[in-house]
Amino acid sequence: MYIYFVILAFAMAGALFLPQKTSKSTIYLACWMIALALFVGCSDMLGGYDRYIYGELFDEVADLRREGRSVLTAYIFQQYPTELGYVYFNVLLSYFTANRYIFIFIVTLIIYVLYYVNIRRYSADYRVAILLFFGLLFFFTFTYLRQMIGVGIAGLSLKFIYERKLWKFVFVVLIAASFHNSALILLPVYFIPIKKYGIGAIMLLMILCLLIGASGASSSLFEAYSSTSGLEERTTQYIEDTSGFRVAYLLEAVFFLWLILGNYGKIGQDKQQTALLNVSLAFCAILLLFIRSENGGRLGWYFVIGLIS
Repeated sequence: MYIYFVILAFAMAGALFLPQKTSKSTIYLACWMIALALFVGCSDMLGGYDRYIYGELFDEVADLRREGRSVLTAYIFQQYPTELGYVYFNVLLSYFTANRYIFIFIVTLIIYVLYYVNIRRYSADYRVAILLFFGLLFFFTFTYLRQMIGVGIAGLSLKFIYERKLWKFVFVVLIAASFHNSALILLPVYFIPIKKYGIGAIMLLMILCLLIGASGASSSLFEAYSSTSGLEERTTQYIEDTSGFRVAYLLEAVFFLWLILGNYGKIGQDKQQTALLNVSLAFCAILLLFIRSENGGRLGWYFVIGLIS
């Protein structure tokens, strides 16, 4: 476990002590992403239940293809019937390897390439971005591989919000949703007007989200989602989560709201910065809206790149 503290210490030292010219150094960012991808990708099956399941599903696909039988009979098609992007991604990789460890390694590399592109595209300071990445996403790249790919792909769509290219935005989000349906949560963000809202209006919205979340009413959003996605069984696990009030969500939302609103006047008003600002505020709103759900907060991952920026 100590290795994680060492890695975090290096990231923090970079954010605190490296010169300002390093803030946009692609070499610095690339070195971090390559090192982390190798570290995570070579970590055997460390990562928990999800990584084992993904490995087993890939094994079956690879075995069927190698034996000359139809891959369409693989259980992965039943497991993810509405997330065929991920399913056929498994089929594609089965042409290159039948080894689950190499499969995990390739998936991890792709995840980190996506985050490299997103951080480079949107972030103004790579030193701070790496530090925030550690706090917000790094741990999940060990285990939630499918959703991490979805989050990485969805991040590519953010530029089409401030460029006002609706169909390109929808297309990229749908690709992300083909890996993990939860990416659809990002679609309404396009229709948020690109402008800086008053602090009072923002606080009112956050309080409203907190009240709705604390009441448990937001679980109805999961119910509506399940009825349209065909994933009733999986979504029911979200609805029936009885973990109670998630203090960690509240603390995280309050901290980032304090950080953003405390420096509100320093944030530029060009379309890119304004759109990404609204995405970061949406992250806080999602945490408050699903404050009684252990799994609902995972929807906030699609807004993290905006927050990091």
